[in-house]
Amino acid sequence: MSTPPFQLPAAAPGQARVLALLPCAGLGSRAGTAGPKQYHPLAGEPMVAHTLRALAEVGFDAALLVLAPGDVGVGVDLPPGFVQQDCGGPTRADSVLNGLEALALAGAEANDWVLVHDAARCLIIAEDVKRLIRTCEHDAVGGLLALPLADTLKAADTDATGAARSSATLARGGKWLAQTPQMFRLGLLSDALHAARDQGFEYITDEASAIEALGLRPRLVPGNPMNFKLTFPADFALAEVLLSHRKTVS
Repeated sequence: MSTPPFQLPAAAPGQARVLALLPCAGLGSRAGTAGPKQYHPLAGEPMVAHTLRALAEVGFDAALLVLAPGDVGVGVDLPPGFVQQDCGGPTRADSVLNGLEALALAGAEANDWVLVHDAARCLIIAEDVKRLIRTCEHDAVGGLLALPLADTLKAADTDATGAARSSATLARGGKWLAQTPQMFRLGLLSDALHAARDQGFEYITDEASAIEALGLRPRLVPGNPMNFKLTFPADFALAEVLLSHRKTVS
Protein backbone atom coordinates (compact mmCIF):
# COMPACT_ATOMS: atom_id res chain seq x y z
CA MET A 1 0.00 0.00 0.00
CA SER A 2 1.32 3.45 -0.86
CA THR A 3 2.16 5.90 1.91
CA PRO A 4 -0.67 8.42 2.48
CA PRO A 5 0.27 12.06 1.79
CA PHE A 6 -0.59 13.03 5.38
CA GLN A 7 -1.27 11.28 8.67
CA LEU A 8 -3.81 12.24 11.33
CA PRO A 9 -2.80 12.54 14.98
CA ALA A 10 -3.75 9.56 17.10
CA ALA A 11 -7.15 9.70 18.75
CA ALA A 12 -7.43 9.67 22.53
CA PRO A 13 -8.54 6.23 23.78
CA GLY A 14 -12.30 5.90 23.53
CA GLN A 15 -12.80 9.33 21.98
CA ALA A 16 -13.88 10.32 18.50
CA ARG A 17 -11.82 12.95 16.70
CA VAL A 18 -13.49 16.07 15.36
CA LEU A 19 -12.28 16.80 11.83
CA ALA A 20 -13.06 19.50 9.28
CA LEU A 21 -13.37 18.98 5.54
CA LEU A 22 -13.53 21.93 3.14
CA PRO A 23 -14.47 21.22 -0.48
CA CYS A 24 -12.45 23.86 -2.32
CA ALA A 25 -12.45 22.57 -5.88
CA GLY A 26 -15.30 24.46 -7.56
CA LEU A 27 -15.20 27.29 -10.07
CA GLY A 28 -18.19 29.36 -8.92
CA SER A 29 -19.40 30.19 -12.43
CA ARG A 30 -22.25 32.38 -11.13
CA ALA A 31 -19.92 34.60 -9.11
CA GLY A 32 -18.55 36.58 -12.04
CA THR A 33 -14.97 36.33 -10.75
CA ALA A 34 -11.93 36.00 -13.00
CA GLY A 35 -10.97 32.63 -11.49
CA PRO A 36 -12.22 30.18 -8.86
CA LYS A 37 -14.32 32.22 -6.47
CA GLN A 38 -12.68 30.80 -3.35
CA TYR A 39 -9.46 32.60 -4.31
CA HIS A 40 -11.09 35.91 -5.20
CA PRO A 41 -9.66 38.73 -3.02
CA LEU A 42 -11.88 40.08 -0.25
CA ALA A 43 -10.70 42.67 2.27
CA GLY A 44 -7.15 42.19 1.05
CA GLU A 45 -6.99 38.37 1.16
CA PRO A 46 -8.27 35.39 -0.82
CA MET A 47 -11.80 34.57 0.28
CA VAL A 48 -10.77 31.16 1.59
CA ALA A 49 -8.23 32.76 3.94
CA HIS A 50 -11.09 34.26 5.98
CA THR A 51 -12.79 30.85 6.13
CA LEU A 52 -9.59 29.17 7.29
CA ARG A 53 -8.94 31.76 9.99
CA ALA A 54 -12.39 31.30 11.51
CA LEU A 55 -12.19 27.51 11.46
CA ALA A 56 -8.70 27.56 12.97
CA GLU A 57 -10.26 29.10 16.11
CA VAL A 58 -12.52 26.07 16.58
CA GLY A 59 -9.82 23.62 17.66
CA PHE A 60 -10.31 20.74 15.23
CA ASP A 61 -8.10 17.69 15.57
CA ALA A 62 -7.26 18.13 11.87
CA ALA A 63 -8.72 19.76 8.77
CA LEU A 64 -8.50 18.87 5.09
CA LEU A 65 -8.93 21.22 2.15
CA VAL A 66 -10.00 19.33 -0.97
CA LEU A 67 -8.60 21.14 -4.00
CA ALA A 68 -9.19 20.66 -7.71
CA PRO A 69 -6.80 18.24 -9.46
CA GLY A 70 -3.58 20.08 -10.26
CA ASP A 71 -4.35 22.97 -7.92
CA VAL A 72 -1.11 23.96 -6.19
CA GLY A 73 -2.66 25.61 -3.15
CA VAL A 74 -4.80 28.34 -1.70
CA GLY A 75 -2.15 31.07 -1.78
CA VAL A 76 -1.91 31.54 1.99
CA ASP A 77 -0.19 29.70 4.81
CA LEU A 78 -2.42 27.00 6.25
CA PRO A 79 -3.17 27.07 9.98
CA PRO A 80 -1.53 24.36 12.11
CA GLY A 81 -3.28 21.04 11.67
CA PHE A 82 -4.70 21.98 8.26
CA VAL A 83 -3.58 20.09 5.15
CA GLN A 84 -4.57 20.23 1.50
CA GLN A 85 -4.89 17.59 -1.19
CA ASP A 86 -5.83 17.95 -4.85
CA CYS A 87 -8.36 15.10 -4.82
CA GLY A 88 -11.45 17.08 -5.83
CA GLY A 89 -14.03 15.61 -8.18
CA PRO A 90 -16.41 16.87 -10.86
CA THR A 91 -19.14 17.74 -8.33
CA ARG A 92 -19.18 18.94 -4.74
CA ALA A 93 -20.47 15.55 -3.59
CA ASP A 94 -17.60 13.81 -5.40
CA SER A 95 -15.12 16.15 -3.73
CA VAL A 96 -16.55 15.49 -0.27
CA LEU A 97 -16.54 11.72 -0.83
CA ASN A 98 -12.95 11.84 -2.12
CA GLY A 99 -12.02 13.91 0.93
CA LEU A 100 -13.59 11.38 3.28
CA GLU A 101 -11.61 8.63 1.59
CA ALA A 102 -8.40 10.69 1.98
CA LEU A 103 -9.14 11.15 5.68
CA ALA A 104 -9.74 7.43 6.10
CA LEU A 105 -6.45 6.67 4.34
CA ALA A 106 -4.74 9.08 6.74
CA GLY A 107 -6.07 7.18 9.76
CA ALA A 108 -9.57 8.57 10.39
CA GLU A 109 -12.05 6.06 11.73
CA ALA A 110 -15.72 5.51 11.00
CA ASN A 111 -16.72 6.92 14.40
CA ASP A 112 -14.84 10.22 13.93
CA TRP A 113 -16.95 13.33 13.40
CA VAL A 114 -16.44 15.24 10.15
CA LEU A 115 -17.70 18.81 9.74
CA VAL A 116 -18.05 19.70 6.06
CA HIS A 117 -17.94 23.44 5.44
CA ASP A 118 -18.23 25.47 2.23
CA ALA A 119 -15.10 27.51 1.57
CA ALA A 120 -17.46 30.14 0.15
CA ARG A 121 -19.07 30.71 3.57
CA CYS A 122 -16.20 32.95 4.65
CA LEU A 123 -18.22 34.87 7.27
CA ILE A 124 -18.61 31.85 9.55
CA ILE A 125 -17.63 32.50 13.16
CA ALA A 126 -15.97 29.97 15.42
CA GLU A 127 -18.58 30.18 18.18
CA ASP A 128 -21.34 29.01 15.81
CA VAL A 129 -19.24 25.99 14.82
CA LYS A 130 -18.47 25.20 18.46
CA ARG A 131 -22.19 25.38 19.27
CA LEU A 132 -22.93 22.93 16.46
CA ILE A 133 -20.34 20.54 17.87
CA ARG A 134 -21.68 20.84 21.42
CA THR A 135 -25.24 20.25 20.24
CA CYS A 136 -24.50 17.27 17.98
CA GLU A 137 -21.58 15.46 19.59
CA HIS A 138 -23.95 13.04 21.38
CA ASP A 139 -26.63 12.95 18.67
CA ALA A 140 -27.31 9.61 17.02
CA VAL A 141 -27.35 11.13 13.52
CA GLY A 142 -25.55 14.48 13.50
CA GLY A 143 -26.78 17.81 12.24
CA LEU A 144 -26.19 21.11 10.51
CA LEU A 145 -26.40 24.83 10.99
CA ALA A 146 -29.58 26.21 9.45
CA LEU A 147 -31.94 29.19 9.61
CA PRO A 148 -35.73 29.07 9.95
CA LEU A 149 -37.22 30.62 6.82
CA ALA A 150 -38.48 34.13 7.58
CA ASP A 151 -39.35 35.43 4.10
CA THR A 152 -42.47 34.69 2.08
CA LEU A 153 -41.77 31.70 -0.16
CA LYS A 154 -42.94 31.75 -3.78
CA ALA A 155 -43.29 29.04 -6.41
CA ALA A 156 -42.38 30.26 -9.89
CA ASP A 157 -42.84 29.46 -13.54
CA THR A 158 -41.96 31.33 -16.73
CA ASP A 159 -44.13 33.16 -19.22
CA ALA A 160 -43.87 33.14 -23.01
CA THR A 161 -41.02 35.67 -22.90
CA GLY A 162 -38.99 33.60 -20.44
CA ALA A 163 -39.64 35.99 -17.54
CA ALA A 164 -40.10 34.45 -14.10
CA ARG A 165 -43.63 34.73 -12.70
CA SER A 166 -44.88 33.98 -9.21
CA SER A 167 -47.41 31.17 -9.46
CA ALA A 168 -48.16 30.44 -5.82
CA THR A 169 -47.26 31.33 -2.25
CA LEU A 170 -45.98 28.36 -0.28
CA ALA A 171 -46.33 27.79 3.44
CA ARG A 172 -43.05 28.69 5.14
CA GLY A 173 -43.80 26.92 8.43
CA GLY A 174 -41.25 24.18 9.08
CA LYS A 175 -38.94 25.42 6.30
CA TRP A 176 -35.26 26.02 7.04
CA LEU A 177 -32.35 27.33 4.96
CA ALA A 178 -29.45 24.89 5.19
CA GLN A 179 -25.99 26.23 5.97
CA THR A 180 -22.64 24.64 6.75
CA PRO A 181 -20.83 23.18 8.59
CA GLN A 182 -22.76 19.93 8.48
CA MET A 183 -21.58 17.40 11.05
CA PHE A 184 -21.80 13.62 10.66
CA ARG A 185 -19.82 10.52 11.54
CA LEU A 186 -17.29 9.70 8.81
CA GLY A 187 -18.61 6.17 8.30
CA LEU A 188 -22.24 7.21 8.08
CA LEU A 189 -21.57 10.09 5.70
CA SER A 190 -19.32 7.94 3.52
CA ASP A 191 -22.00 5.24 3.29
CA ALA A 192 -24.65 7.84 2.45
CA LEU A 193 -22.58 9.44 -0.31
CA HIS A 194 -21.57 6.09 -1.79
CA ALA A 195 -25.26 5.14 -1.97
CA ALA A 196 -26.10 8.49 -3.53
CA ARG A 197 -23.30 8.18 -6.08
CA ASP A 198 -24.84 4.95 -7.33
CA GLN A 199 -27.87 7.11 -8.28
CA GLY A 200 -25.74 9.82 -9.89
CA PHE A 201 -26.08 12.06 -6.81
CA GLU A 202 -29.63 12.87 -7.91
CA TYR A 203 -31.22 15.40 -5.53
CA ILE A 204 -28.06 15.48 -3.38
CA THR A 205 -27.28 19.15 -2.81
CA ASP A 206 -25.56 18.87 0.58
CA GLU A 207 -24.42 16.24 3.06
CA ALA A 208 -27.70 16.31 4.98
CA SER A 209 -29.66 15.40 1.84
CA ALA A 210 -27.55 12.26 1.47
CA ILE A 211 -28.19 11.35 5.12
CA GLU A 212 -31.92 12.00 4.66
CA ALA A 213 -31.92 9.63 1.67
CA LEU A 214 -31.03 6.84 4.12
CA GLY A 215 -34.22 7.63 6.07
CA LEU A 216 -32.41 9.49 8.86
CA ARG A 217 -33.25 12.93 10.28
CA PRO A 218 -30.31 15.30 10.89
CA ARG A 219 -30.66 17.79 13.71
CA LEU A 220 -31.20 21.44 12.75
CA VAL A 221 -29.10 23.82 14.83
CA PRO A 222 -30.02 27.53 14.51
CA GLY A 223 -27.25 29.33 12.68
CA ASN A 224 -26.30 32.92 11.91
CA PRO A 225 -27.62 35.07 9.03
CA MET A 226 -24.05 36.28 8.45
CA ASN A 227 -23.05 32.75 7.44
CA PHE A 228 -24.34 33.12 3.88
CA LYS A 229 -22.73 31.46 0.88
CA LEU A 230 -21.05 33.81 -1.60
CA THR A 231 -22.64 32.89 -4.93
CA PHE A 232 -23.48 36.03 -6.92
CA PRO A 233 -21.53 39.30 -7.45
CA ALA A 234 -23.72 41.16 -4.93
CA ASP A 235 -22.74 38.61 -2.26
CA PHE A 236 -19.09 39.52 -2.74
CA ALA A 237 -19.82 43.23 -2.40
CA LEU A 238 -21.65 42.66 0.89
CA ALA A 239 -18.96 40.31 2.20
CA GLU A 240 -16.29 42.90 1.39
CA VAL A 241 -18.06 45.45 3.59
CA LEU A 242 -18.61 43.01 6.45
CA LEU A 243 -15.08 41.62 6.43
CA SER A 244 -13.55 45.09 6.24
CA HIS A 245 -15.70 46.11 9.22
CA ARG A 246 -14.52 43.10 11.20
CA LYS A 247 -10.92 44.12 10.60
CA THR A 248 -11.55 47.64 11.91
CA VAL A 249 -13.17 46.44 15.14
CA SER A 250 -10.84 43.52 15.88
